[in-house]
Amino acid sequence: MENKELMAIDANEKMRIVELNQSSILPGSITLDKKPQEMIPQDEELPELVADEDLMEEEEAEEVELDIEGKTKDELAAMLEEIVQEPDVNKIKDKVTAVRVRFMQLNKEDMDKEYEAFLEGGGDKEAYQHEMDDAEKRFNAAFGIFKANRAKQNELLDAQKLENLAQKQAILEEFKQLIASEETLKKTYDDFRVLQDKWKTIGQVPATENANLWNTYHFLVEKFFDKVNINRELRDLDMKKNLDAKIVLCEKAEELMDEKSMAKAFKELQKLHEEWKEIGPVPQDKKDEIWERFKAATDKINAIRREHYSKIQEEQNANLETKTALCEKAEELLAEENTTINAWQKKSEELSELFKVWKTVGPAPKKQNEDIWARFKGTMDTFFAKKKEFFASLKDKQTENLERKINLCIEAEGLQESNEWKKATERFKKMQEEWKAIGPVPKRHADKIWKRFRAACDTFFSRKAEHFGGLKEEETANLAAKQAIIEEIKNFELKPSRAENMDAIKALQKRWIEIGHVPMKYKDSINTEYRNAVDALFDRMRNNQNEITTNEYKEMVELMKDDPEAGDKMRREKTNLANKIQKLRDEISVLENNIGFFSNSKNSELMKAEYEKKINKAKNDLKVLEAKLKIIND
Repeated sequence: MENKELMAIDANEKMRIVELNQSSILPGSITLDKKPQEMIPQDEELPELVADEDLMEEEEAEEVELDIEGKTKDELAAMLEEIVQEPDVNKIKDKVTAVRVRFMQLNKEDMDKEYEAFLEGGGDKEAYQHEMDDAEKRFNAAFGIFKANRAKQNELLDAQKLENLAQKQAILEEFKQLIASEETLKKTYDDFRVLQDKWKTIGQVPATENANLWNTYHFLVEKFFDKVNINRELRDLDMKKNLDAKIVLCEKAEELMDEKSMAKAFKELQKLHEEWKEIGPVPQDKKDEIWERFKAATDKINAIRREHYSKIQEEQNANLETKTALCEKAEELLAEENTTINAWQKKSEELSELFKVWKTVGPAPKKQNEDIWARFKGTMDTFFAKKKEFFASLKDKQTENLERKINLCIEAEGLQESNEWKKATERFKKMQEEWKAIGPVPKRHADKIWKRFRAACDTFFSRKAEHFGGLKEEETANLAAKQAIIEEIKNFELKPSRAENMDAIKALQKRWIEIGHVPMKYKDSINTEYRNAVDALFDRMRNNQNEITTNEYKEMVELMKDDPEAGDKMRREKTNLANKIQKLRDEISVLENNIGFFSNSKNSELMKAEYEKKINKAKNDLKVLEAKLKIIND
């Protein structure tokens, strides 16, 4: 009667125990289920692990021993085709992941290059469409086989889980009957162990049923040990076996601390936790010790794993900063105004270099990775769209330039036979300046149109050179004649009469003008020499005239001494001379100040020369006045 009552489990009590024993299994974390028979406190649940499915997939891909480094897309596709011949997806899933990660990396690089080339070739980003190559098609077909096999296997696995659930529910019913049984202790315990062994052999059940199933199992196991009152020796023996099994699990967990692969360590730790659940209670005095040891190993692995993913997070954050800087640099290039082909080409090369750097930088954090790529790609798209627009407008401008250059060719061809050498030469030079200013024409016409224009120019200037070639001897004779005139000017003997001197100089100047051209290379030097000789002659004339004027003034002052009013006349003359002297000095100062404002140009040189003449004349007049004042003072 007592055993029957024991089996009449109160529903409320069962619900309370289920709630106490329930433990959540969070994605990416490992926790230890609370065992009623071991009285594990709720706060002994292990901390949650940091998990990133994308990072785990890449990490698993690195662990598979496959020779994929240096493989091309075609070779990877062939490798996948061979791997998927194995129908058991569990045996090949890691290999498939490794090959797929590497293939997708190579394929993304190819697609980026294809997209970049499309935009640089003037393509519209809205019109871009990626076409799969043979390697992609083969790879996708092979991966499709894998997915189909995986889906089929998952269906079978789901069905198997339902079957396993039914079997474990049946074992739970047998546990209830065993607890209520009145058989002998040995037979009851033997039957209990058989049911436990049978329970362990049954595989996974649906995740939604797992927690409740385990809670009920532990509850019934606890009831069996409490109510059947199994003898202590047998119980202690069983607990010792459980302790030994859990020690082995602790050792395995501790060994996982040295495992380099976080993915492998994580998977193995999950298996150890599943095994831990299967093992029954341990002796009371060892319960806390063995629990703390297993928990410590799990905590350590969790900490290593967190540190591992923390480093990955730091690297990805650094990558995000680098990519943000690349975006900002690309945006600066976009903001700059480009008005020439060279400027656009230079900026395109700079943007291409930024893109090359971008491809060497690892991924950013998953939440920002797509956004930062969209920002960089959007900048590139806008840049190449503006470049395309520029070159489209450039084609229209080049067509207009071609028409203008054709008109210059027509004009040059019409002028190439002209004998108006000076006028035609000036026009040809002007046309050449216009040609340079017009700018580029369509490339296919550039060479042809230039040769046409150059031919007309060459024809004219060849005719001109031929024409003026016969004048060389005449120009040489003219040079000798002008050099002779310069010698005459240098050796000219001044006459007492200024008029006589001026007539002689005018005659020399007339002869100079009547002589024709000299060789071009002597033109400037002979003219300079002539001007210097004439200026020197005039200086000699002025000095001679000054001397004459001063002597005449001296005689006038001597005569003035006999005049009764000589004192007053002398004072008035002295004041008049002083005023004229000051006026000339002021005038010279103004002229010398103004001459410094003339720039270096042909017109300004003429003005400058005129000012220098005025300054020299004023200085000469000043010398005469100062000489007269000295005579008065003396």
